[in-house]
Amino acid sequence: MGSGPEHLALAWVERGRLSAAGAERFGRGLAELHRLGAPAHGWLPGGPGRHLIGSLGLPVATDDSWNRFYAEHRLSVLAAIAAERGSLSPAGVGAVEAVSGRIDELAGPAEPPARLHGDLWAGNLHADERGEGWLIDPSAHGGHRETDLAMLALFGAPHLERIRAAYEEIAPLADGAGERVELWQLQPLLVHAALFGGHYGSAVERAARGYL
Repeated sequence: MGSGPEHLALAWVERGRLSAAGAERFGRGLAELHRLGAPAHGWLPGGPGRHLIGSLGLPVATDDSWNRFYAEHRLSVLAAIAAERGSLSPAGVGAVEAVSGRIDELAGPAEPPARLHGDLWAGNLHADERGEGWLIDPSAHGGHRETDLAMLALFGAPHLERIRAAYEEIAPLADGAGERVELWQLQPLLVHAALFGGHYGSAVERAARGYL
């Protein structure tokens, strides 16, 4: 190993369109990824380091409780960052903090930590010429598996219902998962508010108020 810049070499994938069959295989593959598990919520592969989503560095912490991790180390921290950058109003911060205070009521049954992609929006799901799905640009960590699926739904993805149905063939979701989608979308919305401002702050507030 030299002292030059770090780099990551990936296979070249010719771009195509995700097919229905490819979406189903992707859904089952995502379930298998999640089933690999993690030692704790917030765990990072390779040991402690910076947890990056885009250019935003998040606090590195681990917790046996997903509810506590999500409320304290994600929602509250990100709301404070977005407010400091002028992207989230005091009312928005209050709504997020109120959700954090109710997290035990809202988060559904406890689950063991899953091994997540961690930044699973549609732009990080590529398709090749055969219609098969490929994941890129992970922010891998241990966490709640529903968060990957919620982020995939946030900005839309092709064959989303097929992906979810195939996922549940391997790893059925707990009752009420559909009602928790926007709860988990608060994190990426807060990240976008902190990074890009604009309408994302009001989107955070609307989503949070839906749980109050």
